[in-house]
Amino acid sequence: MALAVSKRAFCYAGNITIFHSSGACRPACTAVRLRPGSPAGPGHPFVQDTPLSDTPSDASFAALPLAPELLDNLASLGFTAMTPIQAESLPPILAGRDVIAQAKTGSGKTAAFGLGLLSRLTLTSFRVQGLVLCPTRELADQVAVELRRLARSLPNVKILTLCGGAPFGPQLASLEHGAHIVVGTPGRVEEHLRKGSLRLEGLEALVLDEADRMLDMGFQASLEAIVAETPASRQTLLFSATFSAAVRPVAEAMLRQPLRVEVAETHDASSIHERVYRVADGDEARLEGLCRLLLHFRPASSVVFCNTKRETDEVAQALNAAGFGALALHGDLEQPDRDRLLVLFANRSASIMVATDVAARGLDIAELDAVFNYHIARDLEVHVHRVGRTGRAGSAGIACTLVGQGEGYRLERLTDFLGEPLEEASLPPRSVLSREPLVPPMTTLQIGGGKKQKVRPGDILGALTGEAGLDGDQVGKIKVLANSAYVAVRREVADQALERLANGRIKGRSFRARRISR
Repeated sequence: MALAVSKRAFCYAGNITIFHSSGACRPACTAVRLRPGSPAGPGHPFVQDTPLSDTPSDASFAALPLAPELLDNLASLGFTAMTPIQAESLPPILAGRDVIAQAKTGSGKTAAFGLGLLSRLTLTSFRVQGLVLCPTRELADQVAVELRRLARSLPNVKILTLCGGAPFGPQLASLEHGAHIVVGTPGRVEEHLRKGSLRLEGLEALVLDEADRMLDMGFQASLEAIVAETPASRQTLLFSATFSAAVRPVAEAMLRQPLRVEVAETHDASSIHERVYRVADGDEARLEGLCRLLLHFRPASSVVFCNTKRETDEVAQALNAAGFGALALHGDLEQPDRDRLLVLFANRSASIMVATDVAARGLDIAELDAVFNYHIARDLEVHVHRVGRTGRAGSAGIACTLVGQGEGYRLERLTDFLGEPLEEASLPPRSVLSREPLVPPMTTLQIGGGKKQKVRPGDILGALTGEAGLDGDQVGKIKVLANSAYVAVRREVADQALERLANGRIKGRSFRARRISR
């Protein structure tokens, strides 16, 4: 059967979905995704060699090979029908497969890997058999609570949390009595391994929960050190809200021919609402049109694409003069300046990035709310890829293209290239110009110490969540470079965090700290 697919839909998708033999594609669950340019074939680490069963999203837990005690407890907790991520991931998890599951908080992922861990336990042995690594103490505590709920029908299951910001002594005492499952943050788990208080030679299963955030916070080195202390025969389960370029090499190194399951994370044209807006000729009218769109849609994260470096600088300067927090990214920037801008944008300390197409290649933002084309790209294929940067990871996105009165021919070329007309809309009313621009939620702080000073992400997180009294959820991405580090914190606690970093100590040393975003 031939499939008629428009160029627009194909390019926006950015992936190839594997269809079932029936010819139908499950809209809620994409079992396997191959990215453009990825090698495909049996044995490739991200290709499932055998077809998945057609497990419906409302499948019953009773159909799984779980112990009667676990099934009875699930029923008492009100767990009846599995969520999509549970229905797709639990069968291979229980079969012992390595699994990459792309799912967000609230999808039921904790029960998915939790039941897998509990089903493998030898209860008569108090060696550590399961390890769950989480980015923050708060998430680790939540996971531990949920695991204890799932395990309450099993006798004498010991689940221990090892997190930074908590006293070390009581953790040592608890480890001396053994544990079946450890839930912790990478920094503290690595510290226990280094001191010899935690041993993982008997580990059966390793779970990396919110792996993308752990990597964002700079824990890759800690993860690698921890994995090196585990048996090669272990089962590894990686759960991540996104499957970014940072997650991919980690998965390749730590998992063996994993099955990848994904729930409601498809990226296609239907998730992108693209519109064309006519503006009068001239820079002033075009800039006003952009401001009206920004104030109307109020995206938390957006990219404005320009065709030249000069235009990029001019648009960013004009937006900043109008009260927006905009950054200009183009090829004339020195690498340190480029790195700083990418950090600010990635950690939500700036909401608008004005960029040329070449410079924007380094951007890897999973949830980009909007794309604005200040002009139609000269290369129409580039225009399509610009638009395809939004609407990813299962989120809706908007794409707005400004077209001058004398640019009708460019719009006609684009329409012919896409094979279908684009929706045209009127600009929001001028009254929106009286609104205040959206303020980015995070502030970035720079610390005058990095890898060469033995500063680790866990040290920074511990300093902020310890004496400074911040919650883990108030701390965003952490990036440690050779001689400096960046940490994003919620804007409302930025002064408190800066005072702690500037006047306190990290690993017994004082470091200078300063704010590098508004």
